[in-house]
Amino acid sequence: MRNCSLLLLIGACLICTYVTAGPDKPTYRSDNHYSALKQINRENVAQLKLAWQFDSHDEYERSEMECNPLFIDGVVYATTPRLRVVALDAGTGKLLWDFDPHKGERRSGKQRNRGLNYWSDGVTSRIFAGIDEFLYALDARTGKQIWRADLTKGLGRDDQQLMVRLTSPGVVYHDMLIVGSLVAEDLPAAPGFIRAFDVGTGKIRWAFHTIPQPGEFGYDTWPKNAYRYTGGVNAWAGLALDEKRGVVYAPTGSAAFDFYGANRVGNDLFANSMLALKADTGERLWHFQAVRHDLWDRDFPAAPNLIQVRRDGRLVDAVAQITKSGFIWVFDRDTGKPLFPYQEIAVPQSDMDGEASAPKQLLPLEPAPFARQQLSEDLLTNRTPEAHTAVLQRFRQSRSGPQFTPPSREGTVIFPGFDGGGEWGGGAWDPETGLFYVNSNEMAWILRLVPRSTDSGAATGQSLYTEHCSGCHRPDRSGTPPEFPSLVDIGRRHSRDEIVATLRRGASRMPAFASLGPARLDAIAGYLLTGETKEITGPQLEAKGQEVMKYGMDGYNKFLDPDGYPAVTPPWGTLNAINLNTGEYAWKIPFGEYPELTKTMPDSGSENYGGGVVTAGGLYFIAATTRDNKLRAFDKLTGKLLWQTILPAAGNATPAVYEWKGREYVVIGAGGGKGGPSGGSYVAYALP
Repeated sequence: MRNCSLLLLIGACLICTYVTAGPDKPTYRSDNHYSALKQINRENVAQLKLAWQFDSHDEYERSEMECNPLFIDGVVYATTPRLRVVALDAGTGKLLWDFDPHKGERRSGKQRNRGLNYWSDGVTSRIFAGIDEFLYALDARTGKQIWRADLTKGLGRDDQQLMVRLTSPGVVYHDMLIVGSLVAEDLPAAPGFIRAFDVGTGKIRWAFHTIPQPGEFGYDTWPKNAYRYTGGVNAWAGLALDEKRGVVYAPTGSAAFDFYGANRVGNDLFANSMLALKADTGERLWHFQAVRHDLWDRDFPAAPNLIQVRRDGRLVDAVAQITKSGFIWVFDRDTGKPLFPYQEIAVPQSDMDGEASAPKQLLPLEPAPFARQQLSEDLLTNRTPEAHTAVLQRFRQSRSGPQFTPPSREGTVIFPGFDGGGEWGGGAWDPETGLFYVNSNEMAWILRLVPRSTDSGAATGQSLYTEHCSGCHRPDRSGTPPEFPSLVDIGRRHSRDEIVATLRRGASRMPAFASLGPARLDAIAGYLLTGETKEITGPQLEAKGQEVMKYGMDGYNKFLDPDGYPAVTPPWGTLNAINLNTGEYAWKIPFGEYPELTKTMPDSGSENYGGGVVTAGGLYFIAATTRDNKLRAFDKLTGKLLWQTILPAAGNATPAVYEWKGREYVVIGAGGGKGGPSGGSYVAYALP
């Protein structure tokens, strides 16, 4: 951030943005994850010490504290695990103000926020936060609420059936806040409109229909009137703004339901696309669809990076987008033309009843993917003979093929998995060197489709749970923690009323089930609490306006060995530095470790969630690793580890780098919860 002489990275969720705050007015851009500060550099980074620590004292169960702190004029703004917004003194970490939208009440379900937005006209200033289904505008000086907008309104649907969240902070353009949203991944799901809100009033100024309506471009890539019943196609991962051009770049996700698309036959524009929109009006300038008729949840998983690349001796303004499958697309900002070669390939076709998968898909030829592309027997774990034997047996019972091998009844290996490959932390670009940095996961998942009941007559709490909940929480209610928690003994944590309320309004990726009606919601809650199987009657949920989808899934299942380690050979996580002028890798190293395996597998790598920051001081700062709770600093040119420290919990967020009163700080949220204990602290480091 440039404020007087300040440059800072802030950011987001699925993004890490940085802010430029000049003497005139702040401008948000999510293009680099780069800091021009260099007080902390290669020569002195080993001297970093704890400068301050703020402990939120929130309840940490199932924490998702992924917020990249925002620094403005001596204040650090951030969110806590319970989604309080806090303002902290940038030099000491002292709490200045605290906004609690829940007023202390306990909230069930995981809560997620990856960043905030700021706006000022020189007289008044605002902090914008997405919390639950609302967008809040707060006075930046006091934390007092100015207005609140309900994100479920204005979507052309029954808002009582919708789950809509704002996990990424979006971008500010003049007097508008432009945002995407997180919506449910199964039906009923909200459509993923990209919307601009007036910063002064919270009123909607424009909306772009990511599922085209009659007369709009792309309408013919869907069944007739699909916009009325399907959902998703949402820019949950964050946006990037080219303020000079007045263009916002929006990467979108898949359509709902993610894994079976009989009710959305066609290419499904603008799902899995990069969209360039006029920031003033929301008008489409260009688009590029990377996955047609997605059946693998291959969302664009992070906000794009606005970069420059050298082509034919000149600099070209470009937008770079990482993918879950481990590729990087690089587009000309003005035309949308890919700046590296790619190919259209014939892909295996689905044999699921009613499905019509796309016959051809696209894959970049350069740069080479930063994650392995296909799981084969030679890549199965050899950690122990017993582990190898167990995973080999399961592997041979499943389908495994190249990218775009379709989902199946027996189970299809998805590699890289549903989280990527590339994930919401996104990439960092260094304008000094042209190097692009991205952390990656190497985890396989197994996707298995299962029939759903279509009986619209009598039902029990158990049958309703099986139909609507078991796909994520599994038939035995064990879940796939931490993303989808176990519901076994849920009565120890939540009351019947709390369970019903969560079912009614939805949470995280969970859709809202208000349309089932009070009796059926109560029946599900009763089954979860006591095993009640009382039969009830009433109208069935009509997910597409006509009938329940024929197939669901049996859960989000990571492919693990019997001891809970990844079923593939290491590395299980990597860091990658890629020259986007040439497409060549500068370096690639294992990233992360399992502390208990360091003697036998010192370079195992681990799952990692969160992004990094590259600096003019020659450094690349990143935490992200789920098992070792470390924040690390690497030499940005070589990948050599120069410094590391242990955090109170895993730093599954993106660091911020800022300068205040002549001192440079690196601050990270330590929330954990994705493989180890949860936490709720912000920790800042500086030179002595």
